[in-house]
Amino acid sequence: MVLEVDEVLKKITAENAQSVLSTQVEKAIELEIDSGNLLAIDTNYLELAQFGEDPEEYLKSLARGNTQLLINEVWKMPVERIQDSYVAKLPAATTTLPREKPIPKEKPMTKWQEFAKLKGIQNKKKSRMVFDEESKTYKPRWGYKRANDDTKEWVIEIPGNVDPMEDQFEKRDTAKKERVAKNELQRLRNIARRKGKKVPGVGELQPNNEKSISEMNTAFHHAKVSTASLGRFEDKLKDEKIAKGKKRKFDPLVQEAGSEKRKQLQMLKEMHKKSSKVNVSKAVNRQMGRQDATSGGIKKGSAGKGKRKDSRRKE
Repeated sequence: MVLEVDEVLKKITAENAQSVLSTQVEKAIELEIDSGNLLAIDTNYLELAQFGEDPEEYLKSLARGNTQLLINEVWKMPVERIQDSYVAKLPAATTTLPREKPIPKEKPMTKWQEFAKLKGIQNKKKSRMVFDEESKTYKPRWGYKRANDDTKEWVIEIPGNVDPMEDQFEKRDTAKKERVAKNELQRLRNIARRKGKKVPGVGELQPNNEKSISEMNTAFHHAKVSTASLGRFEDKLKDEKIAKGKKRKFDPLVQEAGSEKRKQLQMLKEMHKKSSKVNVSKAVNRQMGRQDATSGGIKKGSAGKGKRKDSRRKE
């Protein structure tokens, strides 16, 4: 009985020894190992006979052997213990791996950055926390619960040079919305300048490498007429061409019978189409411009100083 137990134990020990694979793996050609990238390249030929018998088992054994060789190289590196783990210090990688995405292009400078570089203005980083006089504590300079926040005031002093019936809270909110809109417009302009698109309000000169003669002439014309006299007293260049504007077309005073009716009906027909040719945004902006001009004329005029003379002839 004792002999049988000893034989069983020896048999189990032999089976366990066979199941535990060795850490030493022999290869006809040594692997190319890049420890920095944890990369192992096997250039040995495949055993087609073993692969044909059991492909899955053969690939598993091949992957296991190559992984063992890679781990053996890792354990040759300097090792340090951090808490309950051992960490190996990998060397610099020797294999250049391809990038997933192309190298990002350098962003062009914004208008303010170009001006600051030209004038030598250095960007001074401000501290995030500032002292709040009201609460006598330090609070963030911007954002939520910022210091010296005037939007939390429940009373606003009315200046002496404004209309006392004007809502100062609404005026403050409107001013803030205008600042936000101005910043957004400037951001969109910077994006358009980066892509070389036409930016409204800055002429035709774009920040590209080459400028055509027509673009230079247009930019020069915009700069010339930007003075208070619209360029009337500016010196003229040699062979300077006079900029011609668009010629307006007017209908004749005497028209055919029913022509005005046909035009009005045609306009109504275009407006009721699904794909209307009427530029609604342009029409609204033009109307708002007329209203602003009219209101500005009333404010700057002599309204209230005297009675308006009636120009109608009394019969």
